Amino acid sequence: MTRYLLGFLALVLLALPLSACGKKGSPHPPGPSERVIYPRTYPPND
Repeated sequence: MTRYLLGFLALVLLALPLSACGKKGSPHPPGPSERVIYPRTYPPND
């Protein structure tokens, strides 16, 4: 029983730092906004 508890605690302790990954807020491309070319619409088919 204690082996399962220790295994669960080890799993939680190893996974806890991964839950903090990522950025807060809405995503935006890096760089100055005048140099960002995406998202861009495709040219229409002829």
